[in-house]
Amino acid sequence: MTTNGWLQIALLFGVVLLLTRPVGLYLARVLERESTPLDRVMRPVEKLIYRLCGIDAETEMTWVEYGVALLGFSAVSMLILYLLERVQAWLPGNPEHLANVPGLLALNTAASFTTNTNWQAYTPETTMSYLTQMAGLAYHNFASAAVGMAVAAAVIRGIARREQKTLGNFWVDATRVTLWVLLPGALVLALGLVSQGVVQNLRPYETVHLVEQQSGQNATQRIAQGPVASQEAIKELGTNGGGFFNANSAHPFENPTPVTNFLEMLAILILPAGLTATLGKMTGSSRHGWAVFGAMAVLFLAAVTATYWAESGKNPLWHGVDQRASLSQSGGNMEGKEVRFGIANSALFAVATTDTSTGAVNAMHDSFMPLGGLVVMTNMLLGEVVFGGVGSGIYGMVIFVVLAVFIAGLMVGRTPEYLGKKIEAYDVKMAMLYTLIFPLIVLSFAAVSLLLPRLGLSSLNNAGPHGLSEILYAYTSATANNGSAFAGLNANTDWYNLTLAFSMLAGRFLMIVPVLALAGNLAGKRYTPPSQGTFPVTTPLFTVLLVSVILIVVALTFFPALSLGPVLEHLMLMAGHSF
Repeated sequence: MTTNGWLQIALLFGVVLLLTRPVGLYLARVLERESTPLDRVMRPVEKLIYRLCGIDAETEMTWVEYGVALLGFSAVSMLILYLLERVQAWLPGNPEHLANVPGLLALNTAASFTTNTNWQAYTPETTMSYLTQMAGLAYHNFASAAVGMAVAAAVIRGIARREQKTLGNFWVDATRVTLWVLLPGALVLALGLVSQGVVQNLRPYETVHLVEQQSGQNATQRIAQGPVASQEAIKELGTNGGGFFNANSAHPFENPTPVTNFLEMLAILILPAGLTATLGKMTGSSRHGWAVFGAMAVLFLAAVTATYWAESGKNPLWHGVDQRASLSQSGGNMEGKEVRFGIANSALFAVATTDTSTGAVNAMHDSFMPLGGLVVMTNMLLGEVVFGGVGSGIYGMVIFVVLAVFIAGLMVGRTPEYLGKKIEAYDVKMAMLYTLIFPLIVLSFAAVSLLLPRLGLSSLNNAGPHGLSEILYAYTSATANNGSAFAGLNANTDWYNLTLAFSMLAGRFLMIVPVLALAGNLAGKRYTPPSQGTFPVTTPLFTVLLVSVILIVVALTFFPALSLGPVLEHLMLMAGHSF
């Protein structure tokens, strides 16, 4: 751990903190259809889209109608991507003449990108054509991010509105978020990445001669390239994470310099952080928005500190073996990390991407120390609420807010209230349904995989607790719609393609339904003025309670599994055993 490392961490967090309010206020103006500097360009495009699609922008939807529109849109989009993958060999935009994607892998990938997960059970540069990357995967990076932000808008309206049955219009929310936020943001970021050396072209791959050829090695190497910067930009801004190359953001064509590394981390965090200010603005309680931001910030900084500390220490298997080995570990655990970024930026990037629903990596999580792997896995087990995916982070945090005020109400013996709305049995049931779906999927599939050697264990590269961590991480990442992997598990098998596809779809859409139901119920409630017995949701005490509820729910649910995985691996590593 170095001063330089801490300064880089502080710089990123400081910029995110500085931009949270202006970004959040801009998002509120976009979602509330107020004037913005981009109106002159975007409003004609918006009106044309509504006219072509037959959308009445003035008609609002109940939570059921909103959910049906969302599910229908996502289902059609997923089907189109699946078909595109299955016929890419016969379509243009395929200079490498890549074959059609196999059926189950295509299904898994279609589910992955539709749900904002971007889990990749394949090597992108040898599997997906340029057309599939651009028209299929990149499109879904925009669409899935827009869906998440639309749901967030509906939930915030449900909190803010009084005695109403509607939550807005899904088609309008998704269209405006895409036109006013995602497209211009991705364009600016892509230009910034290109200026730093990120590749952006449509040329075929190039064959180059090796400068130094090793014995038994081929004299040439095939260098993949393509429209990378355009996909990289929305991959990070939309908290998607799917890489154009197999090495993801550790690849020099995707993330060549410390500047691009910083820009990508900033892009990952800025919209989820800004939505906390949007929550405060649209509900009329900016202090509540900052209280929620405070809870996210506490968990984020704690995770960065723990990961940085874990990776900066020496590996017990090396330390003390001999003087040369000890010196080789003087800089911490560099296994699986890019020397361009070092331990501080590897730890920071890993936390930023697992705290959000971004599967991007600039270091291999499978090579992290057990406690470092524990932290990044726990970030996802928290439910992707710190700061979470675009949209999904804020509506996931609202679930924990409801649970927190419910617990506070129990402690003082009165009906809990949230910003003037009484929290009743129906609201708590929807919140609990949301929190129970996630562990049910993760733990069930992980347990079944461990009990089926031919299906779940046949593609596992490590035994013992590390092997358990690899399986648990895979289902956690899929269900949390994150998409990163421990990388020690070959998930391109029939079993994992099917079960992970189901996990991704359930983790996205089964969890959205109770969220929208909760929002619809809150929108119909009367306003109750605060009294002396009301627990305020705008204070540091509320932030402490909210953090405590999140940690307790996760600890009670997942601690046994984590104890058998990364915790046990750490203890055995200290005793001199590895897997």
